[in-house]
Amino acid sequence: MRWLVGPDPGAAAARPAVLGAVVGTLLALFMLSPPGRCSGGHLNPAVTLALWRLGAFPGREVVPYAVAQLTGSVFGVWCAALVWGPVTGRPPVRHASVRADPAWGDAAVLAAEAGVLAGSTLMLAALLASPGGRRVLPYAVGLTTALVIGVLGPLSGGSANPARQFGPALLAGDTGRLWVYVLGPALGAVLGAWLAGRTGLRRPPR
Repeated sequence: MRWLVGPDPGAAAARPAVLGAVVGTLLALFMLSPPGRCSGGHLNPAVTLALWRLGAFPGREVVPYAVAQLTGSVFGVWCAALVWGPVTGRPPVRHASVRADPAWGDAAVLAAEAGVLAGSTLMLAALLASPGGRRVLPYAVGLTTALVIGVLGPLSGGSANPARQFGPALLAGDTGRLWVYVLGPALGAVLGAWLAGRTGLRRPPR
């Protein structure tokens, strides 16, 4: 944690790539694990929304999943503060709350967050449409996550997950742009599912 977000300038250029690789690998491993297979392995409320709109997830489970994901975000940040102490809440860590480059306004961040989820939803639709695609789904999701963090991390913040920013932003008191990081992925999920429907990849929501 200290190396990834600390003040060492020598590590600055590599941080997003390393963090993306670590998170992407852990996500793929979780999806392949028994708990991940049992739950579906989606830790992102926007992905849960996308899967529902793609007809691959029951609508009645969307709200419980989203509540669990957002609650887990807060609990995880609280546990980190409990383990490592007050340093987790001070700059530059700030409970790992992401921030966009100062040159990126709300509209740019919103578009980036929505675009990532729209593209990810189309990828999910294409992979879920075939047995072969389902087998490579965890690896594709892990790689996509790694690329989003590595490429967009220094620009838009590279969240692409409302739960990723929810807990850190709340505990850091950094909620000014939280609506962007929540609304953007949700809009992207709906847009991506609509585009999947236009291309014949989407099944009726259930």
